[in-house]
Amino acid sequence: MADIADYTGKITSEHADKPRFTAMVAAVAQCFVDGQNALGGMPASFDLDAAIGKQLDDVGLWVGVSRYVATPLTGVYFSFDTGGLGFDQGVWKGPFDPDTGVTSLDDETFRLLIRARIGANHWDGTLVGSKPILDQIFSGDTHVFMQDNQDMSITIGIAGKIPSALFLALLSGGYIPLKPQAVRVNYYLVTSVDSSPIFGFDMNNGYVAGFDTGAWATPI
Repeated sequence: MADIADYTGKITSEHADKPRFTAMVAAVAQCFVDGQNALGGMPASFDLDAAIGKQLDDVGLWVGVSRYVATPLTGVYFSFDTGGLGFDQGVWKGPFDPDTGVTSLDDETFRLLIRARIGANHWDGTLVGSKPILDQIFSGDTHVFMQDNQDMSITIGIAGKIPSALFLALLSGGYIPLKPQAVRVNYYLVTSVDSSPIFGFDMNNGYVAGFDTGAWATPI
């Protein structure tokens, strides 16, 4: 960080013992110190991991995504009596949030959406290339995979830890653009049991497993 001593320290010995001269140099140079410190703090303010509020909005603008959704995301508000909307799943309804659903994303959700857009911007469109992007977006306990149906459509499956209702709404609403152009998504399937793979025959891994391990897939 810049310091006023960087300037006053350069005063020659002829004037170093003149307090009013030193004070004048400090007063004139203070604006340069403040400017350098402000510029030095900008990279951290706009860092994707640390940016909040307006700074995060600007990061989203650079990569081509907004925190405001075109259509309200319904069925995402927290509720005790509704499955999938309890603690760590539903979104708390703020005093100014509309009853129709979420229209503005919180910083943490918006940050994930920005990461998804950055990954999509660098994606080569292959299923193999999608895995590191999906792993970066979702937590290590959530396993997302794509199945190519060989008819210009794909199926997206979510196994392991079930994401929040808000993130599932973003995924099914097409706000996470991880699909090649002109390819449609037939189904979004999520495991019906938290931290379990999706049920399927002749497979046994973290994504799909058979009886006694896999859980029925639920469309979203």
